[in-house]
Amino acid sequence: MKFTSDIPDRITQRSLFSWVRTSNMKLQGILLVVIVVTVGARVLPLEMQKKIINQAIGLQKLDLLFMYCGYYLAAVVAASGLKLVINTLQTYIGQQSLADLRKKLYAHILTLPMPFFRTASPGMVVQSLVSEVANTGEFVGQAVAVPVTNLLTLLAFAAYLFYLNPLMAVISMALYPIAIVVIPFLQKRANAANKERVDTGRSLSTMIGETVSGIHEVHANASFNLENRRFSGFVDKLARVRVVWNLYKYGIKVSNNFFQSLGPFVLFLVGGYLAINGRFDLGALVAFLSANEKLYDPWKEMMDFYQVYQDAKVSYGRIMEYFEGVPDFPLEPEAPRPPLALDGTVAVRDLIMEVPGGIQLLKGVSLDVKHGEQVALVGFSGSGKSTLALCICQINKYSAGRATLSGYDIETTPKSDIADNLGVVSQHPFIFEGTIGANLLYSINARRAAHNVQGDDGLPSLDRIIEAIQQVGLFQDVLRFGLNTVFKKGRKENLVKKIVHIRECYYQDQGETLKDIVEFFDIDKYLYYSPVAANILFGNPNREEYQPEKLANNQVFLDFLQEAGLRQLLVQLGRELAARTVDILKNVPSPDVSFFEQSPVGADEFATYSSLVDRLQRVKLHEISPEEERLLLTLALRFTPGLHKIVGLSRLSEELLLQGRALFMDRIGKNAPDAVTFYRREDYIHAQTIMDNILFGRIRTDNPKSLDQINKSIVSLLIQEDMLERIVELGLEFQVGTSGDRLSGGQRQKVALARAFLKEPPLLILDEATAALDNASQTRIQNLLESKWKGRSTVISVVHRLDTIKGFDKVAVMKAGRIVECASYKELMEKKGMLYELVHGTSGR
Repeated sequence: MKFTSDIPDRITQRSLFSWVRTSNMKLQGILLVVIVVTVGARVLPLEMQKKIINQAIGLQKLDLLFMYCGYYLAAVVAASGLKLVINTLQTYIGQQSLADLRKKLYAHILTLPMPFFRTASPGMVVQSLVSEVANTGEFVGQAVAVPVTNLLTLLAFAAYLFYLNPLMAVISMALYPIAIVVIPFLQKRANAANKERVDTGRSLSTMIGETVSGIHEVHANASFNLENRRFSGFVDKLARVRVVWNLYKYGIKVSNNFFQSLGPFVLFLVGGYLAINGRFDLGALVAFLSANEKLYDPWKEMMDFYQVYQDAKVSYGRIMEYFEGVPDFPLEPEAPRPPLALDGTVAVRDLIMEVPGGIQLLKGVSLDVKHGEQVALVGFSGSGKSTLALCICQINKYSAGRATLSGYDIETTPKSDIADNLGVVSQHPFIFEGTIGANLLYSINARRAAHNVQGDDGLPSLDRIIEAIQQVGLFQDVLRFGLNTVFKKGRKENLVKKIVHIRECYYQDQGETLKDIVEFFDIDKYLYYSPVAANILFGNPNREEYQPEKLANNQVFLDFLQEAGLRQLLVQLGRELAARTVDILKNVPSPDVSFFEQSPVGADEFATYSSLVDRLQRVKLHEISPEEERLLLTLALRFTPGLHKIVGLSRLSEELLLQGRALFMDRIGKNAPDAVTFYRREDYIHAQTIMDNILFGRIRTDNPKSLDQINKSIVSLLIQEDMLERIVELGLEFQVGTSGDRLSGGQRQKVALARAFLKEPPLLILDEATAALDNASQTRIQNLLESKWKGRSTVISVVHRLDTIKGFDKVAVMKAGRIVECASYKELMEKKGMLYELVHGTSGR
């Protein structure tokens, strides 16, 4: 059963010309008026040409010359201006219709049955909506303006030609029948090539979309050459098709140009003969030739429009053919009424779902779930668990039998009512590009949009959102996202001042307690857990050349080191670091990466520094090359005394580096104040996160307990300063990326769970909704279901982990598309049937 009543005007059944009829008719009327005036303005200069030659020049009258030239100029300017108005109006009309087409087509695509999306390529859908429909918009914009303008112009010019000389007018028109035969023939061939071009382009888009979606498999199998060959085959075919298509298009243009060039030849011959014999005056001949030349302009524009029409016809037909289909379920109630309020009671009777090929995924399934009950669906993969769950929530359409929700037939109840009362969480939930907050509110906003709710009505409070993300274990992630927010300079100034205040409070409260965990920034103290470069800069670099890894190549910085007396000190430090590292590791056969943790030398640099140390044994330090000096400086600037224990930093060296810091801050502050933002307790560092600004230091350890202590102390202070909710709000603004790719699998599943819980639906369908979560998170969700949702909402959960089903009211065991047993966990285990075999792993698959 298909529900066509929900789509009174099915877009795929509309003709191409229907978009012309439903376009902005008021603008179309204005366009017609402008066209008529324009045609008159285009004919007037022809008559002026004749009068200028015959009367003004022939009679040598300047006053007539100036008057006729003035009329000529006015007509040309008016025609040009009116042509601009015509183009503007037709473009606006076309783009309006194109926008309308895209909106309606997109709305139609969203309602298509799920089997369509299982076979349709996302790339194909995108190409159809973005590029292929553009031809239709172009055609609609031109459908009135171009034919009317050029037809009237042709008639006006033709009439003027007959007015000048009927014989020559007949000769001039004689070429058109030939063109009318040749050009449609070429156009027919071009259309066939264009259809092949569209189909090949779609196949290419499908292939690209498929490859990008499966990029993990491509990398896992290193199938780059295989995919390149597939892509090359499509590209080569498309290139060949486009060559043929363009050849026919060019053939049409060449034919047009040929007939356009042939006309003047015939007219010169005949018109010249008549003029020589005194049967045609010179002014009339000039006007006739000019009119004849202009006669080809509307003809050419008509041929171009014909090409646009044919392209639009091909692409539009292909698009509508591809997206032909109707929803499996009604979308909205037939008559306006309040939304249904259901209690979550589910009854399934003899449900069968059959897919193409005659394969039955469900074979007469029956199940009763009372309001507030929690039912687990278990069984091996392919047993029909997810299929049954998806049939209940109107994602899959069953073939026979009956399923009801609170007594309402699921097959005939509008989707809007089912969705209002349903929360669905899948094993691989989809996260939309945007913020975490927008994804959490997606279901609620969908319901509000369906019922045209305006403003903030129906939106949960921030406290309710925080409660939901705490329940699913997402709160710490959102808080971390908030603390990792970076503010651009000049933004959120009130919040910036508050964070600087919190920084000071944090240092006063925790400075002594955390001194062994955090090395707080102090302008008068050396930072043992920061590299030498960071100690000299003592700030956040704003320019690329002042990034720590670039300093050894920064001539301004090198000149500063020389002036401050630090260059030789650092070269010597680099030499010592290289020598000690090579001495320790030279006899290790294949040093592991962990061996290099005590040294600023990277594993991939060991050979380079080994060669350098060997050379330094033969030459003096002042004899090394600039490149060798750069290598040693790089090493010294990376040196972090708290991490790299192979070399110690003397007290004198520390003092010299601290003096160098003060000199650098003074020098850069005067010469390049925007190069580095220095660490000053009273200043906010806009290039760093809120967390970094509050901490205002470097963590000495990666011990989880120490990090947890820091996080707890910051959260405690945020609560104390009434800032926790504001930071959470910033975390909710975190951009999740395309398909949520900036979130982990567990985070995506938590977002989906919180999204469903925020909706508080009478029925929850969970399709392995905790599969991506760790054991602790799974336990948290299960405890939440048992404590908060039992008796309040009906829960149907597809479960893979059998150790989580003990708390469910019922367990329905499925095998080969049937429910083979259904009772409480305890009863089924005592029965020692299929569930018992599944739990103890004794059942054959």
